[in-house]
Amino acid sequence: MTSDTVNDNNEASPFAGTKGPDAHGQAALLLVESLIHALIARSVINVEEAIEVVDIAADVKEDIAEALGEPPATLRQSLKLLQNIAGSLRLDLSRS
Repeated sequence: MTSDTVNDNNEASPFAGTKGPDAHGQAALLLVESLIHALIARSVINVEEAIEVVDIAADVKEDIAEALGEPPATLRQSLKLLQNIAGSLRLDLSRS
């Protein structure tokens, strides 16, 4: 008897069978970006600190991409998303 249950805990390659945008990744990115904006709005961190956090995430992404065997196109796309977030925050910085 087979089960229709999907287990996300399997240690398969994170890039195997990828056909389109990853719903988990999209939700996670939106959640984190919203959290950053909420922390700024509540004065927990300032815009400069938020930009630093995003820049560090981009640096870490570059450092681990090769070790994960990530395709260069995927790395570029990930870095572009992080750059967009940092750019959005930099716009907030210029307004303050």
